[in-house]
Amino acid sequence: MNEFFTRLQDVSAVELIVICAAVAVLWFLPAILAMIFNRKQAKLIALACIPAGFSVIAWTAVLVWSVTGKAVEKYLPAKIKKQLA
Repeated sequence: MNEFFTRLQDVSAVELIVICAAVAVLWFLPAILAMIFNRKQAKLIALACIPAGFSVIAWTAVLVWSVTGKAVEKYLPAKIKKQLA
């Protein structure tokens, strides 16, 4: 653990900003995908991302929730839409 803190002290400011940005994008990936696939519930998904980031299971559930929207049905061929109806 001491080695981790030693390496952390050697990180430059630019590297730290890049790492923090990458973590933020990954943390809020379900919210970003919700803007594309599930617009109606995007606000709720964005709020759910905050605590869900601490649990892999919860984060995965929010990720699945974010991509199961109406956009999936929008891009289906008409033939398959008839079969689903």
